Amino acid sequence: MAAICVFCASSTTLDQRWLDLAAETGRELARRGHTLVSGGGRVGMMGAVTDGARSAGGHTLGIIPQRLVDLEVADEASTELVITDDMAARKTVMIDRSDAFLTLPGGLGTLDELFEVWTTSTLDVHSKPIILLDPDGFYDGLTRWLGTLADQGFVRPAAMDMLLTARTVTEAIDLTEATLAAGPRSGPSGATSGATSPATH
Repeated sequence: MAAICVFCASSTTLDQRWLDLAAETGRELARRGHTLVSGGGRVGMMGAVTDGARSAGGHTLGIIPQRLVDLEVADEASTELVITDDMAARKTVMIDRSDAFLTLPGGLGTLDELFEVWTTSTLDVHSKPIILLDPDGFYDGLTRWLGTLADQGFVRPAAMDMLLTARTVTEAIDLTEATLAAGPRSGPSGATSGATSPATH
């Protein structure tokens, strides 16, 4: 089974549907035997995804910077809680400890994490699957804009193909598992992995 890192919002002012989506994601990952890697917080969607995983008997790995621990938002119930010096170190540990990355709806922090793993993938720092869970077009504006960057030559088509999209939790995890099973892809100038889901363009 894989260690799957979930990026999502930690805001406490979200509609319940987003918390439900996160909890469903955590439960399904645990049901399939995967380890959940998260940002180590206990609030917002981040808290909901870990609660969901634990409710289904899942193993949870939280990675959180000391500053957020000091703000008393750490998920102390995590199976394993790794405390880093800062946010940059947190992302490095997340990349190192995860086999794949699943991005749910979120704000600036979520986008920062998504672009970090995506950019490092294009630089061959890793070749781990990157999946965008976009249940109702939340990211459509972003992916359309990214497509214009590719059209203008700012982003290579192979880099765009690294970001895979799914509309449901089940589809997202199916896609993650299929991409992992296909094995490492070649570098950004070569073919991508054998996943069949359309890339965002």
